[in-house]
Amino acid sequence: MNRELHEKFTAATREGGIKNLSEPAFSTGNDLFSEDPAAWKKDEETARASLSARIAEIDYDSSVPPREEPLRQYYFMERARRLVKAREEEAGRKLTFCVTTFGCQMNARDSEKLRGILEKIGYVEKESEEADFVIYNTCTVRENANNKVYGRLGYLHGFKKTNPGMMIALCGCMMQEDVVVDKIRQSYRFVDLIFGTHNIYKFAELAYEALQADQMIIDIWKDADRIVENLPVERKYSFKSGVNIMFGCDNFCTYCIVPYVRGRERSRRPVEIIREIERLVDDGVVEVMLLGQNVNSYGAGLEDHMSFAQLLSEIEKIEGLARIRFMTSHPKDLSDELIDVIAASDKICHHVHLPLQSGSSRLLARMNRRYTKESYLALADRIRKRIPNVSITTDIIVGFPGEEEEDFEDTMDVVRQVGYDSAFTFVYSPRTGTPAAKWAREDQTPASVIKDRFDRLLAQTQKDARNRAAAYTGSIQEVLVEEVNRQDPALVTGRMSNNSTVHFPGGADLIGRLVQVRLTECRGFYYIGEQIRV
Repeated sequence: MNRELHEKFTAATREGGIKNLSEPAFSTGNDLFSEDPAAWKKDEETARASLSARIAEIDYDSSVPPREEPLRQYYFMERARRLVKAREEEAGRKLTFCVTTFGCQMNARDSEKLRGILEKIGYVEKESEEADFVIYNTCTVRENANNKVYGRLGYLHGFKKTNPGMMIALCGCMMQEDVVVDKIRQSYRFVDLIFGTHNIYKFAELAYEALQADQMIIDIWKDADRIVENLPVERKYSFKSGVNIMFGCDNFCTYCIVPYVRGRERSRRPVEIIREIERLVDDGVVEVMLLGQNVNSYGAGLEDHMSFAQLLSEIEKIEGLARIRFMTSHPKDLSDELIDVIAASDKICHHVHLPLQSGSSRLLARMNRRYTKESYLALADRIRKRIPNVSITTDIIVGFPGEEEEDFEDTMDVVRQVGYDSAFTFVYSPRTGTPAAKWAREDQTPASVIKDRFDRLLAQTQKDARNRAAAYTGSIQEVLVEEVNRQDPALVTGRMSNNSTVHFPGGADLIGRLVQVRLTECRGFYYIGEQIRV
């Protein structure tokens, strides 16, 4: 079945073709680590100055855009800015935008890029979807995610009736499904622009087209062979940021749609990752989250292979960076080398998200997860023994097609043995186009049985999480303050290295700072604390 999946994916890739506008302006080699820090910094400054100079040389009045990226997109940003300026003058006010993100942290990072481009072309951000340009960055990991978007589109249609010049764009994983695009084309004709996950870097160009078009613009690619760097980004937080290190997924789990909508694995050059983090630190960032569908397989597509553990070791050398997180790991690829790097680090957070999905080796094989109950337990044991005070969190599916009570008991056994700090538990949801969706029609566990199992699992994971959290009560922990508490403005909210949430008295001046906090009370899944003045 796995071969069949790969053949289906490859065929889809050939079918779609890629509308490459230029050759990638980078090599995939690893040329970073021969340089000393001073030379590296000088190279970074030179590269930035060179890009700025080349952007300044673009002829924005020409009807022929540059072929090379990202210069092409900067050309269209300026052309779109002129269109937006004309609309502003006609409306007598600044035009606004709203980007709504569904799904994972990869989508959240993509949305920051969309916001950066919209600001560059002249829009002002607005929290309400009653804006002049609304984008839904969609998720399709579960069927109900699609239904949520359809429901929200009806809501947007009402706004567009009162503001005919409003632009509505849809992007993200959901748009990579042909059946979705066909439905939107037929039933939601008021949508102006549809694009997918592989050509998000083209947003400025697509927005320029859409602002002039009198019909829906659809630009979906089946796969991508490039990563375009140095486009504008507008971060949600000034002190922390996500950083993509790779894109796509080659795992083809039988329940998962991601390889079909995110494409095959491709890694960013280490030099580009380091450059981005250096710039972020210069801009006040103290914590980065390294993002990928499976960060443990980092190195895919690089001419000179570098492991994820080696990349972490290099990132750790960046001065001014205080914390490094990463998401998500796949148990089959998490190496002893990586465990040792985390254990020895003062910057890499002691938090490992280790998706289990099922504790049954039989179901794991059916899921195409490529590890067993025994190998998973051995891995979790090595992590616990070698990384002090590590937090292990997980994802678990209940009711996968063919799940028997014995399979579920295997899951419960793993849960009890590992003792997770937190667990995201889900009832299996069929995804059209995956092998498991076909099995669900023939071999689905009764809903009443699934509910009983889910309740038992939830009770166990919550008990374990409370017990592990209680062990920190009374200790002093370093906390990165993220925001003023939403329920009580006299408190601020932050996170420990292990990703646990802490609330304690403080003001907005603490946001973005790392402070020492004594945990005075554990309330199950979060702490109340008090700042320790040093």
